Amino acid sequence: MRIPSLSTLFLSFLRLGVTAFGGPAMVAYIREMAVTRYKWLDEEKFKDGVALCQAIPGATAMQTAAYVGLRARGIAGALTSFVGFGLPAFILMVVLSSLYSRYHDVPRIISVFQGLQVVVVAIVANATYSFGNSTLKNFRDVIFAITASILLWTGLSPFIVIFGAVLIGIIFLNGKGIIPEPTVERETEGYSVKQLSMILFILLLGLLMLYLIDTKIFDLAVLMMRIDIFAFGGGFASIPLMLHEIVNVRGWMDSKTFMDGIALGQVTPGPIVITSTFVGYMLYGLSGAIVASGAIFTPSLLMVILVTPVFDTLKTSAYFTGVTKGVLATFVGLLFYVTMKFGFAVQWDIIRAVLAGVAFAALVKKVDILYVVLVAAFISAFTL
Repeated sequence: MRIPSLSTLFLSFLRLGVTAFGGPAMVAYIREMAVTRYKWLDEEKFKDGVALCQAIPGATAMQTAAYVGLRARGIAGALTSFVGFGLPAFILMVVLSSLYSRYHDVPRIISVFQGLQVVVVAIVANATYSFGNSTLKNFRDVIFAITASILLWTGLSPFIVIFGAVLIGIIFLNGKGIIPEPTVERETEGYSVKQLSMILFILLLGLLMLYLIDTKIFDLAVLMMRIDIFAFGGGFASIPLMLHEIVNVRGWMDSKTFMDGIALGQVTPGPIVITSTFVGYMLYGLSGAIVASGAIFTPSLLMVILVTPVFDTLKTSAYFTGVTKGVLATFVGLLFYVTMKFGFAVQWDIIRAVLAGVAFAALVKKVDILYVVLVAAFISAFTL
């Protein structure tokens, strides 16, 4: 296997990140680059990485980029690949958030976003459908999903719902297994525990400094990190958590503004959790955007680094399998709740209903989400 330089890793993933539309679909392009073209990894290791990134919380494509960097050049490689892949989405989202804050009350722009809010309903509905189709394998899974949705409607925190799913997932195991403890004394592939300890120390020091500088931005950072830690199943899993905390609990913005942020996230490359950049910018400007983005992605990166050395053992654990199945089934219910919540925020008429139906059908047929959003924006500008 070839060993790339850090600059090569950064520039390669930066170029890929510019066109990283489609979320998890980008995993195939990462494979083509890392395995086929440059031969940084072999096929078996790459497949293990994809399985790892699908099993742990966080945005799958971003974590796959970090995994490739980790295998190729250790922790420095993971950080380099991760930042390179996500940087284009962050920059574009900051630009769009800035434009939105200035011009969102212009009549033509209002029409565009009214249409995009309808498309957001279709996007989340499609995520619920595809997530459920691949996750709900039996009656028990369906019960998990329905229960989660009902509990959210009663006002229960989604974090409590997910924790409950963890416990139930363990209770309903058919076999026994042990989640292994990481071996802290050995060298892991590409890095050492000493390096990892230094990173964790820097992270904690950064959080302390942020708390001393501005407690409001510190609260934003902690919230985004907590959301990412619980976001099993990829970026869409973060949407119910963001909606609950940002709109329902804290009231930092209303549902319509939050939906606008999601819509903007769909015309940028990268995962849907880039919506965090929009939230941070609307609350505290550029500094808020930087902190929110860094916080939402930091746990994802750390989990890849922490879990990679023990994943071969972890993936055979019955406890781990049960927990994962329980949480993923629960997220179907959470996404259904979000679909309904966003649907109630739209002022429906014939045009909006048709637009939502066509957008949903196009997404189910695997039409590129970027095209769906752009066409809907054009139609909305002249019909709403």
